[in-house]
Amino acid sequence: MAVLPIRIAGDPVLHSPALPVETIDDGLRTLVRDMFETMDAAPGVGLAGPQVGVGLRLFTYGWVDEADTRWRGVAINPELWISPPPAGEPDPDEESEGCLSFPGERFGLRRAERAILRATDLDGQRFEIEAEGWLARIFQHEYDHLEGTLYTDRLGERDQRIVAKITRKLGWGRPGQQWMPGVDDLDA
Repeated sequence: MAVLPIRIAGDPVLHSPALPVETIDDGLRTLVRDMFETMDAAPGVGLAGPQVGVGLRLFTYGWVDEADTRWRGVAINPELWISPPPAGEPDPDEESEGCLSFPGERFGLRRAERAILRATDLDGQRFEIEAEGWLARIFQHEYDHLEGTLYTDRLGERDQRIVAKITRKLGWGRPGQQWMPGVDDLDA
């Protein structure tokens, strides 16, 4: 297993729709193991293929909810259905979101409270999870990566200006930018 470098906003793989996974084989299993190791080292609660430079429709997730239920898995070729997001401004304490591909920053973002994830696991079995709250947010965030959308793309105008300023200041926003969990200190 290996920790993989994480691409930073501006890399083309992050801004293009990912392709379907055609075959579940040993190469894909190795990629998924490496993605889990990378996600844990970062640390993060989700990681999509494009974030590690692989333009395929898959993501890993790992989170423990308030009831101490451990949610950990991989979603291959996922489909996602969401409830309408609530109207209004995000609560900065409850709806703050970050991203390993825009490390060190958090912004408030409204997301749907509920989501249904349908996907395939590493054994080729289809599964469905009905998620609420933070798990629903994780699924929406990772699914967006597969569509070529970063959470920063969904922010309001004021926050978009801050994102642009940070991007310029740090020299991001161009191909080839990446960071290595456990090596680079980017406060992800």
